[in-house]
Amino acid sequence: MEKQPITVRVASWSALHPGRAIAGWFVFVALCLAVGIGLGTNSATAQDFQVGESGRAEAIATEAKVLERPSEQIMITSKSGPLDEAQAETAAQDLTARMKKLPEVLDVAAPARAANGKMLMVEVTMKGVKREVKEFVDPLLEQTAQVQAAHPDLVVEETGDASVSKGLDSQRSADLATSELISFPVTLITLFLVFGSLIMIGVPLLLALTSIAGAFGLYMAASHLLPDTGVGMNVILLIGMAVGVDYTLFYLKREREEREKAAGRLSPEAVVGIAAATSGRAIVVSALAVIISTATLFLATDVIFSSLAVGTIVVVFAAMISSVTVLPALLVKIGHRQDRRAARAAAQGKTPKRRRSTRETGKLWTALLSPARNHPVATLVVSVLVMAGLALPALGMELRVLNKDTHSREIPEMKTYDRLNEAFPDMLAEHWVVVRVGADQQDEMRAALGALTERVQADPAFSNKKPELRTSADGRVSVLNLSVPHRLSSAETKDSLKHLREDYIPATVGKIAGAEYGVDGTSAQDADYLDHQNAKLPVVVGFLLLLTFLLTALVFGSVVLGLIGVLLNLLSVAAAFGLLVVFFQWGLASTLFGFDESATSAIGSRVPLFLFVILFGLSMDYQVFVVSRIREAALGGVPTRKAVLDGIESSAKVVTSAAVVMVTVFSSFILLHLAEMKQIGFSLAVAVLLDAFIIRVMILPSAMILLGNASWWPSTRMRRAQSGAPEAPVTVPEAPVAQLR
Repeated sequence: MEKQPITVRVASWSALHPGRAIAGWFVFVALCLAVGIGLGTNSATAQDFQVGESGRAEAIATEAKVLERPSEQIMITSKSGPLDEAQAETAAQDLTARMKKLPEVLDVAAPARAANGKMLMVEVTMKGVKREVKEFVDPLLEQTAQVQAAHPDLVVEETGDASVSKGLDSQRSADLATSELISFPVTLITLFLVFGSLIMIGVPLLLALTSIAGAFGLYMAASHLLPDTGVGMNVILLIGMAVGVDYTLFYLKREREEREKAAGRLSPEAVVGIAAATSGRAIVVSALAVIISTATLFLATDVIFSSLAVGTIVVVFAAMISSVTVLPALLVKIGHRQDRRAARAAAQGKTPKRRRSTRETGKLWTALLSPARNHPVATLVVSVLVMAGLALPALGMELRVLNKDTHSREIPEMKTYDRLNEAFPDMLAEHWVVVRVGADQQDEMRAALGALTERVQADPAFSNKKPELRTSADGRVSVLNLSVPHRLSSAETKDSLKHLREDYIPATVGKIAGAEYGVDGTSAQDADYLDHQNAKLPVVVGFLLLLTFLLTALVFGSVVLGLIGVLLNLLSVAAAFGLLVVFFQWGLASTLFGFDESATSAIGSRVPLFLFVILFGLSMDYQVFVVSRIREAALGGVPTRKAVLDGIESSAKVVTSAAVVMVTVFSSFILLHLAEMKQIGFSLAVAVLLDAFIIRVMILPSAMILLGNASWWPSTRMRRAQSGAPEAPVTVPEAPVAQLR
């Protein structure tokens, strides 16, 4: 007997031992969670984020213990009318005394009065480094709240990197709960429309949710190899529900189709075996495509992209495992239950309720396929031109690292941050010049930094605030803080950084022989991160295109289909990017949906690369599933033209259902406050719609109809199957458990 594919062997064991398979899956999920919770999540440290010149400068300052310390700003203002100076001073003294007692606090500065006299600000310096103190800011926030309670006639508010990060995390958690409330019921409705059975609705949701749970545990364990940056859990929820339901839908659709064709002649085990040999294989290939494409994100050598990649890989892996192991067992259990009900109904003389045929395509899909069937040339040309037109705006895409300028102003700490900047504009942005010299060059360094200060103070791009100088204990490392009275992402701040790096520093500090120097600070970090990402982009995209081509060509034995797959994916991604620019960069989303302008002025720097990789992987889902049905028919002797139309028609309903589920899940992320998540959710939803209704219904069938048998080149197996073969029904590989009743 010919050795069966591993998907069939695994499904066969699961079908023959359903109780063990189901129990084994839940034990696996519980074990993943137990290990993950036991190990905990290993969060990324400041060193993990360092890139470029700013990263090198930060490393020097950290080693010399002169790095800019994290600080929180507490503002004291009047509830109405002018500020009562005596009351404000009393509140400031109370606050200072409380903060100095906290072990998390390093120093408390003297109260500073705003130029307009409306605000008194107390700056509290914390121990530790900026990226890691949000977990220790709660005691400070508690003391601020107590001062507010003790002085009810004043407004006492706190902001700072740590408190803003804390507020951002709280908002993100609330947003995710909201997205789940939206996507979950819509997914239920979609599944009910597809299957019309509460049991069949429960299966996809059960597997998706348990896959997500198992992925959480795997992700926590994996974070000890690749640290978590706080985005991994988000992407597990984003991708997990979508692919978990999709994979189950693909399998369920084929199982019901084979059950209907068997008309009671095959046992549930046999039906599941046939589904495993077809859709089970397609699920494994689709999941591997997503995993392989996502793995190219590691080539970006960026801790955030690595975190996104790990989250995506573990949840897709878990969804794949559940679909080819426990799902067959559940379907066998359900199949036997349905057989018993049918037998009881027959014994009672009842006529079984007729279900709508799973092979009925429906008028909508017949109409959608009509252009490709009757006018393939015109359909191909028009569809490609439409997609290309949608893609054109992507040529003007502007990327920006999303920072405090783009955070939602519904976060209380961000409102306070804006009021602080209005009262103290010199605190908007800072550049930190870090210099390390030899032991005998300290005087030369001080002179050079003095000359640099003079140049900067003569430049109106910098603020009038006196630069702050910190020097290490051994005198070899100094950090000069230069303030800029403009927002972090403004053109003025970027220009000041450029002048500093290209003109002022080379003419001063740069003349010290052997000196190590660089500019750090939020603006510098953003600029270096964007440069680093742009440098890695060609590498990631190049490997992604190559791997996608090789995988498609190997799976279908066709170089032509490999090229078609790459080109169609590029077209789909480009069109999604074009619409992303129109809605977010051009501001149409603000006009139509009332989005905050901070989320629509530019595209998040991480969005395009992440989307490019994920969309290529998700597009392979439809590509593999649809083309597998076409290839299956063609190998059975059905001429390519008819195989294309039959394959797409037979998969139309499940592809539509899968697309609706994905679009629902992804669209719910548009409602989140985080600008990057809005943009990612929008792009994924748009890309799935375009892929399902234009790429797979218009362009793919038109191209394959026009190419005919050339679509399968150089497959000799397909050439033999198509050589003079009359039209024949689709045949399916027989699974080892398939037996007649």
